[in-house]
Amino acid sequence: MANHTGTLPGREGWQSVVSDAASDQRMFKDVPWGKPMMWIFLLSDTFIFGSFLISYMTVRMSTTQPWPNPSEVFGLTVFGREVPLLLIAIMTFVLITSSGTMALAVNFGYRKDRQKTFGLLLATAALGATFVSMQAFEWTKLILEGVRPWGNPWGAPQFGSAFFMITGFHGTHVTIGVIFLCIVATKVIRGDLDHERPGFLTGRKGNYEIVEILGLYWHFVDLVWVFIFAFFYLW
Repeated sequence: MANHTGTLPGREGWQSVVSDAASDQRMFKDVPWGKPMMWIFLLSDTFIFGSFLISYMTVRMSTTQPWPNPSEVFGLTVFGREVPLLLIAIMTFVLITSSGTMALAVNFGYRKDRQKTFGLLLATAALGATFVSMQAFEWTKLILEGVRPWGNPWGAPQFGSAFFMITGFHGTHVTIGVIFLCIVATKVIRGDLDHERPGFLTGRKGNYEIVEILGLYWHFVDLVWVFIFAFFYLW
């Protein structure tokens, strides 16, 4: 490599070349590794959930047997009246509300407000646990009514396998999220994030980025439920 005079670059020139080559390291040195890793994980999970929903739509449109009416299958009897999709509506409200408490937890986390961050993380975990409990009730109700992965009393046998696979996979994600919410909440209230105490999911000293990373996961789980609700329960 030669400069405009035809001679090799001097010491300042080589320092400039080295500085340019290392600029990407300076640019990304403050980016937490957990955030891009979480985005990569969520991208792969998007493909999985997308494949499930596409398979569900394909099966539903191609089956020759009548598909069960979701309003009837997922209805609840309240005071002697059948209310369609009541439980599902409550579940959706609970999960969307938990997304709001999670967003507030991230906000107060970056303000380093330990008490409020802890309380909001616990509130999010409680809402998530409530959602999973209602899903368990829904599963129990349908199993008692005869729904199985290989059949159901209302028509197309594929309904049972699609229901248990899609809602079960999503419910597993919510359960895992609740566990990690409790772990992070414990670390927040103990001050592990402020003092960089060694351990699982600690992160950098005085940095609450783990709360934001967990928030990315939780918002993704909530968003996936919106698609499941639209395609599985409303269609």
